[in-house]
Amino acid sequence: MLEGIRKLNEIEWEVPKGFIDNMQVPGRFFLSDSLAATLDDGAVRQLANVATMPGIQKYSLAMPDIHWGYGFPIGGVAAFDMETGVISPGGVGFDINCGVRLITTPLKKSDLKDKKKLIEDIFRTIPTGVGTKSARRLTDHELSEIITDGAGWAVGQGYGMESDLDRCEGRGCMKEASMSDISTKALQRGLPQCGTLGSGNHFLEFQNVGEILDENAARVFGIEEDQVCFMIHCGSRGFGHQICTDHLKTLEAATKKYNIKLPDRQLACAPLTSPEGEAYFGAMAAAANYAWTNRQMITHLTRKVLEKTFGIDYDEMHLIYDVTHNVAKIEEHVIDGVKKKVCVHRKGATRAFGPGHRELPSDIRGVGQPVIIPGSMGTASYLLKGTAKAMEKTFGSTCHGAGRVMSRSKAKHNLRGADIISELAARGIIVKATSNAVIAEEAPDAYKSVSEVVNVVHRAGISMEVARLEPLGVIKG
Repeated sequence: MLEGIRKLNEIEWEVPKGFIDNMQVPGRFFLSDSLAATLDDGAVRQLANVATMPGIQKYSLAMPDIHWGYGFPIGGVAAFDMETGVISPGGVGFDINCGVRLITTPLKKSDLKDKKKLIEDIFRTIPTGVGTKSARRLTDHELSEIITDGAGWAVGQGYGMESDLDRCEGRGCMKEASMSDISTKALQRGLPQCGTLGSGNHFLEFQNVGEILDENAARVFGIEEDQVCFMIHCGSRGFGHQICTDHLKTLEAATKKYNIKLPDRQLACAPLTSPEGEAYFGAMAAAANYAWTNRQMITHLTRKVLEKTFGIDYDEMHLIYDVTHNVAKIEEHVIDGVKKKVCVHRKGATRAFGPGHRELPSDIRGVGQPVIIPGSMGTASYLLKGTAKAMEKTFGSTCHGAGRVMSRSKAKHNLRGADIISELAARGIIVKATSNAVIAEEAPDAYKSVSEVVNVVHRAGISMEVARLEPLGVIKG
């Protein structure tokens, strides 16, 4: 641990003001002692760097899956004042609205007689890997409708049910989306890719509910022990990546234009009220809407395979919730006893809104928001619930996954995909990917213990365990 970092209690740590020059607020992060042994010093410095940004409120925060990223650390959360604060692509990421959703089925584990065939069928149905194209080629008009309506467009086209929108963060749409500042190149990249899984850590995984940890919340959410579920993790594909790339150039110039002093150029930003800031926000929201549409279309395709294979009804497969990991949103939070609108950046972090929040659907509002924390291919995943304490301490935020401890290049060098396939098969987990190199990159050993990460946020009270899900089979990009 870097000198000067203070341990506040068993799981909370502070980077004090003065750790580096010009910090406006302290940094705070959550780690157990065992996870602290995996902490990258560079990620802590990034946390401190974020604390120097104009208009930042209370703390620069990081979740227990913290690791080094572009600009912000992955696992980073920061809220900015609407008048004096800024917006930064480094606090959102290149894969805008990379997110995850969990869907239940009426199947039990014993119903999956041939998991290998199921995984093969899904792999053939869902376009997967770098540069893959969707069977549904969008027109320019359809893409503009997706940008405006998000997942609602997909449901209107028959790719899902109205109830899906109720269980989607923000009903799968950011109303601030704008076509005005999206490049022709970004639009061209978006046309062929909606309904594709992509590459890297993106996946579609079948899971079995191994244990219910909060019976009341599980009943309200609609999940039960031994149920087969599937989880989808993907984002805005080349469309979002291009939007981020394009606006980074604009915001690097804006940083100089507005005389914003930063310790790292990767934190390039602009005032929220500036033309450059508003342009990025509108384009980012458009990419977020594209990502929700993408996950909705993949959900539809998967439901159709299960409907055909098992003879179950389409409307028996319910969306528990869809959360986004990489986004900036305008939200209202209580800061120093006063309700205030702020722009919350979550970079590899998940909303964890507590009970009673008006943005939650009425049927689950009394329990809190479903929080979905995926594992790392061969490990468990978790369903949690948001809390009032998260609203108080982390701007309604929690972790988003396990967090890497090994770079992709190092994982490919040290691990063999074929060995991992065999090891997982011996445990009854079927894995299918575009290449063995992808499987090596995403090996469980390349990540922290997701159970320990979840244990930390549970102990911190910023999200509470509801159910543990065990992997059955997975397709990777």
